[in-house]
Amino acid sequence: MNSKDTVGVIELSSISKGFEVEDAVLKYASVEKLVARSICSGKFLILVRGEIADVESCLEKAASTGSHAVIQTVLLPNMDDGIFPAIVGATTLDDPDAGGVLILETFSAASAIQMADLAAKQANIRILRIHLAMAIGGKGLVVLTGDTESLKSVLGPVLEFAKNDGMLGGYSLIPNPHPDVLKEMI
Repeated sequence: MNSKDTVGVIELSSISKGFEVEDAVLKYASVEKLVARSICSGKFLILVRGEIADVESCLEKAASTGSHAVIQTVLLPNMDDGIFPAIVGATTLDDPDAGGVLILETFSAASAIQMADLAAKQANIRILRIHLAMAIGGKGLVVLTGDTESLKSVLGPVLEFAKNDGMLGGYSLIPNPHPDVLKEMI
């Protein structure tokens, strides 16, 4: 497992404060920026990756720098390796016959990442995409592929997590998706 498998999520209510926090955390600790951008509803989202101690330091720095503008900071340790290319849009679909697709819709970026990680650790599935907040009303969208039975098997744990988290916006399981629909999801 990669020692830099921890993700830090920082969501702010202010775009200007978001840039200030981004600058502060990148100068403060040795982390890789995955995402830093304004998102729907006039907020700002920052995701960093690194070793757990560095990401913890980042989140502390974000809280002190961002002050009242910080909506949420979340530490996500031990992420599945499939999370990272899916977040930055670097996945490809080698086999257009995906078997099935499970789409998870959440009300927060952190919840989308957590649900994708949980699903990937439950069964032999692939995280195809994690779309965070931009142009989808601040929501998170996760697209998972694999055989239909494997996708069905992850629904129980994912829905249990969602029940406790309270951030599930919806889900759909599509067996044998049409190739045009599948292409739209990448």
